[in-house]
Amino acid sequence: MANIAHDPTSDTFPRPRSGRRGTYSVVARDPESGAVGVAVQSHWFSVGSLVSWAEPGVGAVATQANVEVSYGPRALEQLRAGRSAGEALAGLTAADPQAHVRQVAVVDAAGRVAAHTGADCMPCAGHATGEGFSCQANLMATDEVWPAMAAAFAAASGSFPRRLLDALDAAESAGGDVRGRQSAALLVAPAAGRPWERIVDLRVEDHPEPLVELRRLLDLHDAYVLAGEGDQLSGEGRMAEAAERYVAAHERAPASVELAFWAGLALIARGEEGRGAALVRAAIERHAGWGQLLRRLPGDAAPGVERARGLLSGGGES
Repeated sequence: MANIAHDPTSDTFPRPRSGRRGTYSVVARDPESGAVGVAVQSHWFSVGSLVSWAEPGVGAVATQANVEVSYGPRALEQLRAGRSAGEALAGLTAADPQAHVRQVAVVDAAGRVAAHTGADCMPCAGHATGEGFSCQANLMATDEVWPAMAAAFAAASGSFPRRLLDALDAAESAGGDVRGRQSAALLVAPAAGRPWERIVDLRVEDHPEPLVELRRLLDLHDAYVLAGEGDQLSGEGRMAEAAERYVAAHERAPASVELAFWAGLALIARGEEGRGAALVRAAIERHAGWGQLLRRLPGDAAPGVERARGLLSGGGES
């Protein structure tokens, strides 16, 4: 089914084109941080570009089934104007002559939730809401999918993004999309901030195991967050603290050459010269550009730069 484009400033909705997407998703607000987010999986290419919407301090939206993409920005606009999730969704579905084939869920910044499953959505279809969250699905293998998602999310522990992914895993365990798997996405916005700010914004556009890949990307994301903190600390001249972040980032994602290089410098700075030099050398062996970078780096760009140059000079590595 082709994307249904729509002008979000228009007062009318288009007629849907033929075909239906099978999708399951969760929208939620984290009661601890106030962050809002959406996680989704579908047997459809690039599902995240259609379904997932979120804005700091405003709310989050999942729009699916015979998807009307403009439900996302229009619902956020209503929330931004002070309407509750229920008021925003009720207004949109009332104005949409094709609401009977839509599935939409909204959570606002206060944690109020509203969900709609049109009577003519392709079965199995339905939604289940809880305190600060909604799980919804259509074109599923069984009608156990959305209750399983809700139960899993309510019982999940750990970080908010990982709790959202727990709900998606539960959907798969309960049968998932009747057609299988193809793409997935995770979008989390902070409790406050500029409209474009995100805590996590990850997409798997086309993959045989999109949820497995999405978790891998989240692991890598978390590692790069630590590396970013290292960069910030290096810029402030707090090299010992920066070194800790770079090493921790590498431990989170040991396969990353980028993170191995910076961790190697950090280990050299901490006096673990053999281990650190081995990581830097391995990065250079993978790609000679890392050796060029080591030559170019200012001495205060990261922990251990000058010592690393001394250790690796003369062997062709730098």
